[in-house]
Amino acid sequence: MKAIQTKLKGCFILEPTVFADDRGYFFESYNEDKLSEILGCSPKFVQDNQSRSSLGVVRGLHLQSGIHAQAKLVRVIEGTVIDVAVDVRLDSPTFGEWVSVELSAENKKQFFVPRGFLHGFSVVSDNATFFYKCDNFYNKESENGVNPLDPELGIDWGVNIEQILLSQKDQEAQSFASFKSNLK
Repeated sequence: MKAIQTKLKGCFILEPTVFADDRGYFFESYNEDKLSEILGCSPKFVQDNQSRSSLGVVRGLHLQSGIHAQAKLVRVIEGTVIDVAVDVRLDSPTFGEWVSVELSAENKKQFFVPRGFLHGFSVVSDNATFFYKCDNFYNKESENGVNPLDPELGIDWGVNIEQILLSQKDQEAQSFASFKSNLK
Protein backbone atom coordinates (compact mmCIF):
# COMPACT_ATOMS: atom_id res chain seq x y z
CA MET A 1 0.00 0.00 0.00
CA LYS A 2 1.28 3.42 -0.95
CA ALA A 3 0.42 6.39 1.29
CA ILE A 4 0.42 10.00 0.11
CA GLN A 5 0.35 12.71 2.77
CA THR A 6 -1.84 15.60 1.60
CA LYS A 7 -1.22 19.27 2.41
CA LEU A 8 -3.48 18.76 5.45
CA LYS A 9 -1.49 16.98 8.13
CA GLY A 10 -3.06 13.65 8.99
CA CYS A 11 -5.10 13.30 5.77
CA PHE A 12 -3.70 10.50 3.64
CA ILE A 13 -4.55 9.15 0.20
CA LEU A 14 -4.02 5.40 0.23
CA GLU A 15 -3.31 3.46 -2.95
CA PRO A 16 -3.57 -0.31 -2.55
CA THR A 17 -1.42 -2.85 -4.30
CA VAL A 18 -3.79 -4.45 -6.81
CA PHE A 19 -3.17 -7.94 -8.17
CA ALA A 20 -5.01 -8.24 -11.49
CA ASP A 21 -5.17 -10.87 -14.19
CA ASP A 22 -7.67 -12.13 -16.75
CA ARG A 23 -9.89 -13.45 -13.92
CA GLY A 24 -10.29 -10.02 -12.25
CA TYR A 25 -8.41 -8.46 -9.36
CA PHE A 26 -7.62 -8.75 -5.65
CA PHE A 27 -6.44 -6.15 -3.17
CA GLU A 28 -6.28 -5.71 0.57
CA SER A 29 -8.77 -2.94 1.38
CA TYR A 30 -7.89 -2.77 5.08
CA ASN A 31 -4.94 -3.92 7.14
CA GLU A 32 -4.72 -2.59 10.69
CA ASP A 33 -0.95 -3.09 10.97
CA LYS A 34 -0.17 -1.30 7.69
CA LEU A 35 -2.54 1.59 8.44
CA SER A 36 -1.05 1.97 11.93
CA GLU A 37 2.44 2.13 10.42
CA ILE A 38 1.33 4.86 7.98
CA LEU A 39 -0.59 6.93 10.55
CA GLY A 40 1.71 6.41 13.52
CA CYS A 41 -1.36 5.40 15.54
CA SER A 42 -3.95 2.67 15.42
CA PRO A 43 -7.54 3.85 15.01
CA LYS A 44 -10.06 1.28 16.18
CA PHE A 45 -12.90 1.30 13.68
CA VAL A 46 -16.27 0.56 15.29
CA GLN A 47 -18.83 1.41 12.60
CA ASP A 48 -19.12 0.92 8.83
CA ASN A 49 -21.45 3.07 6.72
CA GLN A 50 -22.48 2.85 3.09
CA SER A 51 -24.51 5.12 0.82
CA ARG A 52 -25.55 5.09 -2.81
CA SER A 53 -26.13 8.37 -4.63
CA SER A 54 -26.69 9.65 -8.14
CA LEU A 55 -24.87 12.19 -10.30
CA GLY A 56 -24.76 15.65 -8.74
CA VAL A 57 -25.46 14.62 -5.16
CA VAL A 58 -23.26 16.43 -2.64
CA ARG A 59 -23.26 15.02 0.89
CA GLY A 60 -21.60 17.17 3.52
CA LEU A 61 -19.91 19.00 4.98
CA HIS A 62 -20.34 17.05 8.24
CA LEU A 63 -18.49 16.20 11.41
CA GLN A 64 -19.08 14.89 14.90
CA SER A 65 -17.88 17.18 17.70
CA GLY A 66 -16.30 16.63 21.11
CA ILE A 67 -15.98 13.14 22.54
CA HIS A 68 -17.97 11.81 19.59
CA ALA A 69 -15.52 13.08 16.94
CA GLN A 70 -14.81 10.57 14.19
CA ALA A 71 -11.89 9.64 11.99
CA LYS A 72 -12.96 8.04 8.70
CA LEU A 73 -11.43 5.70 6.17
CA VAL A 74 -13.43 6.18 2.96
CA ARG A 75 -13.59 4.48 -0.42
CA VAL A 76 -15.88 4.00 -3.40
CA ILE A 77 -17.02 0.57 -4.55
CA GLU A 78 -19.10 1.75 -7.53
CA GLY A 79 -18.71 4.92 -9.60
CA THR A 80 -16.65 8.04 -8.89
CA VAL A 81 -16.76 10.78 -6.27
CA ILE A 82 -14.79 13.86 -5.34
CA ASP A 83 -14.08 13.46 -1.63
CA VAL A 84 -13.31 16.58 0.44
CA ALA A 85 -11.84 17.22 3.88
CA VAL A 86 -11.74 20.69 5.49
CA ASP A 87 -9.34 21.29 8.37
CA VAL A 88 -11.21 22.76 11.36
CA ARG A 89 -8.58 22.08 14.04
CA LEU A 90 -8.21 25.45 15.78
CA ASP A 91 -4.47 25.01 16.41
CA SER A 92 -3.71 23.91 12.85
CA PRO A 93 -1.69 26.12 10.45
CA THR A 94 -4.03 24.87 7.68
CA PHE A 95 -7.27 25.74 9.52
CA GLY A 96 -10.02 26.44 6.96
CA GLU A 97 -8.12 24.86 4.06
CA TRP A 98 -9.48 21.91 2.15
CA VAL A 99 -8.18 19.06 0.06
CA SER A 100 -10.00 16.86 -2.42
CA VAL A 101 -9.29 13.50 -3.99
CA GLU A 102 -11.03 11.54 -6.70
CA LEU A 103 -12.08 8.15 -5.38
CA SER A 104 -13.47 5.55 -7.73
CA ALA A 105 -14.16 1.88 -8.09
CA GLU A 106 -11.60 1.96 -10.89
CA ASN A 107 -8.69 3.66 -9.05
CA LYS A 108 -9.45 1.86 -5.74
CA LYS A 109 -7.92 4.72 -3.75
CA GLN A 110 -8.95 5.35 -0.17
CA PHE A 111 -8.83 8.52 1.88
CA PHE A 112 -8.10 8.70 5.60
CA VAL A 113 -9.73 11.72 7.25
CA PRO A 114 -8.71 12.18 10.91
CA ARG A 115 -10.79 13.71 13.66
CA GLY A 116 -11.09 17.49 13.46
CA PHE A 117 -12.14 17.72 9.81
CA LEU A 118 -15.38 18.53 8.05
CA HIS A 119 -16.02 15.86 5.44
CA GLY A 120 -18.16 15.54 2.32
CA PHE A 121 -18.27 14.19 -1.19
CA SER A 122 -19.89 14.77 -4.57
CA VAL A 123 -20.92 12.16 -7.11
CA VAL A 124 -19.41 12.75 -10.56
CA SER A 125 -20.55 9.50 -12.20
CA ASP A 126 -24.09 8.35 -12.96
CA ASN A 127 -24.18 6.61 -9.56
CA ALA A 128 -21.74 5.90 -6.77
CA THR A 129 -21.64 3.58 -3.80
CA PHE A 130 -19.61 5.16 -1.01
CA PHE A 131 -18.28 3.11 1.91
CA TYR A 132 -16.52 4.29 5.06
CA LYS A 133 -15.25 3.10 8.40
CA CYS A 134 -15.57 5.30 11.52
CA ASP A 135 -13.53 5.11 14.71
CA ASN A 136 -16.45 6.33 16.86
CA PHE A 137 -20.17 5.72 16.89
CA TYR A 138 -22.59 8.24 15.41
CA ASN A 139 -24.19 10.55 17.97
CA LYS A 140 -26.95 12.85 16.71
CA GLU A 141 -26.43 15.46 19.46
CA SER A 142 -22.77 15.86 18.41
CA GLU A 143 -23.54 16.36 14.72
CA ASN A 144 -22.31 19.59 13.18
CA GLY A 145 -21.79 20.88 9.67
CA VAL A 146 -21.34 23.64 7.14
CA ASN A 147 -23.15 24.32 3.88
CA PRO A 148 -20.99 22.63 1.22
CA LEU A 149 -21.58 25.53 -1.20
CA ASP A 150 -20.32 28.20 1.21
CA PRO A 151 -18.40 30.74 -0.92
CA GLU A 152 -15.81 31.35 1.81
CA LEU A 153 -14.57 27.78 1.37
CA GLY A 154 -14.91 27.83 -2.43
CA ILE A 155 -14.84 24.06 -2.83
CA ASP A 156 -14.78 22.73 -6.38
CA TRP A 157 -17.16 19.78 -6.22
CA GLY A 158 -16.53 18.83 -9.86
CA VAL A 159 -20.23 19.22 -10.65
CA ASN A 160 -22.04 22.08 -12.41
CA ILE A 161 -23.87 24.18 -9.83
CA GLU A 162 -27.18 23.56 -11.66
CA GLN A 163 -26.70 19.78 -11.22
CA ILE A 164 -25.95 19.82 -7.48
CA LEU A 165 -28.48 18.02 -5.31
CA LEU A 166 -28.36 18.73 -1.56
CA SER A 167 -30.41 17.38 1.31
CA GLN A 168 -32.63 19.85 3.15
CA LYS A 169 -30.24 19.59 6.12
CA ASP A 170 -27.21 20.50 3.99
CA GLN A 171 -29.06 23.36 2.25
CA GLU A 172 -29.89 24.84 5.65
CA ALA A 173 -26.47 24.19 7.20
CA GLN A 174 -24.62 27.15 8.68
CA SER A 175 -21.99 29.21 6.90
CA PHE A 176 -18.31 28.62 7.56
CA ALA A 177 -18.17 32.05 9.27
CA SER A 178 -20.89 30.96 11.73
CA PHE A 179 -19.16 27.63 12.27
CA LYS A 180 -15.86 29.40 13.08
CA SER A 181 -17.50 31.84 15.50
CA ASN A 182 -19.03 28.91 17.40
CA LEU A 183 -15.63 27.26 17.81
CA LYS A 184 -14.12 30.05 19.87
